Amino acid sequence: MIITRTPLRITLGGGGTDLPSYYSRRGGAVLSAAINKYIYIAINQTFTDDYFIKYSELERTEGVDEIQHPIIREALKMHPVGPAIELVSLADIPSGTGLGSSGAFTVGLLRTLYSLKRENIAAGPLAEEACHIEIERLGRSVGKQDQYIAAFGGLTNFKIEPTGEVEAEPLDIAHETMMDLEERLLLFFTGYARDAGDILEDQKKRSETGDEEMLANLDVVTEIGEQTKQALEAGDTHRFGELMHTHWENKRKRSEGMSSDAVDGWYEAGRNAGAVGGKLVGAGAGGFLLFYAEDQAPLREAMSKEGLREVRFSFDHDGSQLVTRD
Repeated sequence: MIITRTPLRITLGGGGTDLPSYYSRRGGAVLSAAINKYIYIAINQTFTDDYFIKYSELERTEGVDEIQHPIIREALKMHPVGPAIELVSLADIPSGTGLGSSGAFTVGLLRTLYSLKRENIAAGPLAEEACHIEIERLGRSVGKQDQYIAAFGGLTNFKIEPTGEVEAEPLDIAHETMMDLEERLLLFFTGYARDAGDILEDQKKRSETGDEEMLANLDVVTEIGEQTKQALEAGDTHRFGELMHTHWENKRKRSEGMSSDAVDGWYEAGRNAGAVGGKLVGAGAGGFLLFYAEDQAPLREAMSKEGLREVRFSFDHDGSQLVTRD
């Protein structure tokens, strides 16, 4: 049996500029951090002449074309390793919560298939192949951030050229700054799961048609992302927190579905409890609220009173990895 482990992520800056509809016009830049919450993919060769697939659903099919899970189907079309395989996925965090699970799943699945074929693949080509499946083969309204941070891990800045070429550069921050972030970044589950594609589809259409309001909003995101990078590399985490708040205020203007009355209420409660800044992680409309707080106790108490569960995390520096092979 082969098992891979692939990290989920939080976005530190530039989220939304990694969609082709924007970066093909003006380039993009995203600052991401992989966290120690993972998607696990296991594959095992069996003695039955079919595909046995387990995720949130259960599938047993004789042919690849019959597989209902779109990512698994397309990946197996590109890598015909079956039939006679059993494929299982497990996750620390449910999908649709803004932590990049779809991209991480695709990267982890490809890592598993390459391992089964006893082939090596570097992080960059692995991420790009995952993007190809989601963006080109499946036509999803997603960007390149999730696949790349899942493959590379760490705290990484991704610069995206209009051609789609991605340059990955580790964030140049001190160890003390990284420890500060791990201590003072708090993640709370709002209880709402949603499909990011519904929100990102609106951004895609408006960007593709040259909607100046949308493009101007994403231009501001790019600038805030660069300021965030500079603040973290300078060790100014308080400024980083302030920029999170600025980013969220700008992000809320991008779409009516970006937030909700409930999310706005929780965010205000967090700010009143001393959070310097925060935002919804991912496309918006639900999932996880991320706050930066220099005094964490009042924030934890406030979110507990609101009924929100905290998910504690640290950073992952390995990216997608093979963890076992029998």
